[in-house]
Amino acid sequence: MKDKKRAMGRGLGAILSAESKAAINSATDEGADKFVGNIVEIALDDIYPNSTQPRTYFDEKALNELAQSIKNLGVIQPVTLRKDGEKFEIISGERRYRASKLAGLESIPAYIRLVNDQELLEMALVENIQREDLDAIEIALTYQRLMEEIGLTQENLSHRVGKDRSTITNSIRLLRLNPDIQNAIRSGEISAGHGRAIISLESEEHQQLLFELIIKEKLNVRQAEQAATAIKNPKSPAAKRAKAELSNNYKRAQKTISDILDVKVEIKAAPNGKKGKIVLDFKNEDELEYILSHIK
Repeated sequence: MKDKKRAMGRGLGAILSAESKAAINSATDEGADKFVGNIVEIALDDIYPNSTQPRTYFDEKALNELAQSIKNLGVIQPVTLRKDGEKFEIISGERRYRASKLAGLESIPAYIRLVNDQELLEMALVENIQREDLDAIEIALTYQRLMEEIGLTQENLSHRVGKDRSTITNSIRLLRLNPDIQNAIRSGEISAGHGRAIISLESEEHQQLLFELIIKEKLNVRQAEQAATAIKNPKSPAAKRAKAELSNNYKRAQKTISDILDVKVEIKAAPNGKKGKIVLDFKNEDELEYILSHIK
């Protein structure tokens, strides 16, 4: 299946090269609709970096990590290119372009910009948002493109698409999640509400922790929000409530230990379920000795 997909990518790239010779350079040229607002596969050999790119340093380790991610998951977010004769100039996505070369790809998905196509592009993107079959990540990517490529502010964008500014802000924040979590949202494994709970945590380690907990315990959005609060502030009332909601396994263990030792037992588990502590109550020294005799 992989080889077939790559072959299709090369074939599409060849078609575009042929069409470029037919001078599709303006949004008014015949066939321009194949470019504007669509994702197309472009051969890496036909792409060159933007000479005015303000970023001149690309961390080698980070590029190699991105290349490995691309090998495993593919290019999650298409690059944006401007057609220049038979070649394509990078507008945004040079890191993805460089990492794709390191990963050994022959082509990369891209949005293509043509001369004077801004109005058509904006129309296509706004129309795209109105589709009912878009997932939350696709919507966020479209919002981002409207802001970066068309130059709309969040206020302008709010008026154009008929959405509250806070809705747009929360949507775009999902793009800060790592590719695994974004893919889980795209596949429907978790919801955008889960994603917002995860992104409320600052560190990637905590985000991954909550993501795994949501999957393992099948948490709903409210439970995920409580778990996020517990991770951020273990002493908060929400954290105490989250800790109080023990899994069935912990409840059974708590009862078993209590029956054996004949004392009150409390199991306190961390939100991720990977660690915790057992609290045993005793009334006097004799009762403590009784507990210790069963433990030895």
